[in-house]
Amino acid sequence: MSKNPAKEIFFATPKGDVRIRASCKPQQIRRYILDSQFSTHSQYKSLYTRRDTLEEIAQQPDTNVVLALIEANTIIGFGVLAYPEPGERWPELGPQIMVEVKAIEVARPWRSAKIASSILKMVVDHPQIEDKIAYMVGYSWTWDLEGTKKTAQEYRSMLIRLFEPQGFQEYQTNEPNICLKSENVFMCRIGKNISEVILNRFKWLRFGLSPWTWADGGHGT
Repeated sequence: MSKNPAKEIFFATPKGDVRIRASCKPQQIRRYILDSQFSTHSQYKSLYTRRDTLEEIAQQPDTNVVLALIEANTIIGFGVLAYPEPGERWPELGPQIMVEVKAIEVARPWRSAKIASSILKMVVDHPQIEDKIAYMVGYSWTWDLEGTKKTAQEYRSMLIRLFEPQGFQEYQTNEPNICLKSENVFMCRIGKNISEVILNRFKWLRFGLSPWTWADGGHGT
């Protein structure tokens, strides 16, 4: 993906004003403080508990790290868009075709203020997003059921409602980790410029097959 220019939005919440900044760079993130709520709780651990992790992700090519900030430059929410890890099946579709929404998280005291939806909107607001298949994987064992006071199925429904307005739809797959729990969810947003060839390959890949590589001994183009 080409470089995404930094964007900011400001809005008021019952707890105070929030600034959401997209395309944050490591040197910017270094100036911020990660809210102490991003930690390990009795039945839940935040996806990222250290600011350094966000800095490292922001160093990777073509990532979009979105931060929700309050006065004194404290991070109270974050979103991350980045390419999947090499060991996963999704890079098999082709170089830089699939891109993952790796995290959307808001600190417990700041939830229910529509911050997550604003973060997600800026996460996928990228000039090359229509050339990509963006996806998210919801694993129930990573969800804050205790903090939200929701069941796994209720949390799943909440995630679907969060992602659908940004063009994501639920897709079936036999990816083993997703299939471990019935409440797990796999959603994708198909870019408008994705070709029929890539779309057809994606249908196969969701179920662990890549027939386009079979004729040349496993080396697809």
